[in-house]
Amino acid sequence: MTLSPARPEHTPHPVRLVIFDWAGTTVDHGSLAPVHAFDATFRAHGVELSHADIRGPMGLHKKDHIRSLFGLETAATQWEQAHGREWTEDDVERLYQAFMPLQIEQAQQLSDLIPGVRECFEELTRRGIHVGSSTGYPRVVAAPTIAAAAQQGYQPAATVCADDVPAGRPAPWMIFRNMEELGVYPAAAVLKVGDTIPDIQAGINAGVRTIGITATGSEVGLGEEEWGRLTSDEQQQATDRAAGVLQEAGADAILSSIAQLPDWIDQYGA
Repeated sequence: MTLSPARPEHTPHPVRLVIFDWAGTTVDHGSLAPVHAFDATFRAHGVELSHADIRGPMGLHKKDHIRSLFGLETAATQWEQAHGREWTEDDVERLYQAFMPLQIEQAQQLSDLIPGVRECFEELTRRGIHVGSSTGYPRVVAAPTIAAAAQQGYQPAATVCADDVPAGRPAPWMIFRNMEELGVYPAAAVLKVGDTIPDIQAGINAGVRTIGITATGSEVGLGEEEWGRLTSDEQQQATDRAAGVLQEAGADAILSSIAQLPDWIDQYGA
């Protein structure tokens, strides 16, 4: 666990609202559902990408994610070879429509809470801290996951999806919508927690403090069983790599999982 105080520009203020990401932060250890869905979608259209490439834009609105993947030279080249022309915005829309049912299916299958999430949620609630959430998923994908999480004891007071606002991450609108719905301000009283670069960028753009999550998130990219099979040294190396990426993005602090969040708030957010 890497703990740090707020950035110098933040006026110290008790945390009154925590906004969690979903896949890779609170559910779907390793953020596997989007990777599987993107992989299947592109393969069906003649393009094979590595999981590392697929994870590159993770955290964006899923249509923006597809557009970003098309921007990779390997994807653009394979598309032109398979289709005899360069990709277009119509192709972005076509793949997005093909991606959606696959994403819904994968998200439903991978909706288990990450260990420690329910306990963290209960502790924040006990302390009177509001809990909100945001996701790169559109509402139709997120809805079953939200329902499944509630059955497991995790029910944020607000969930804002990428298609609920004019633009998804890294724009700050989902954070602002959470603040509006839950009546919490100023930004110095808000904490954004997520596992991707766009999570951190959105928090910075909103002027709130940010925490990057490593072990359970997309930068490590391993399911709970795969993670458990690593040696302690391998786990440390993986989290160190992820921490470097999220720190470079500007995160105020790095945690291996949100189970450690109450301790961070005790030291830096009270």
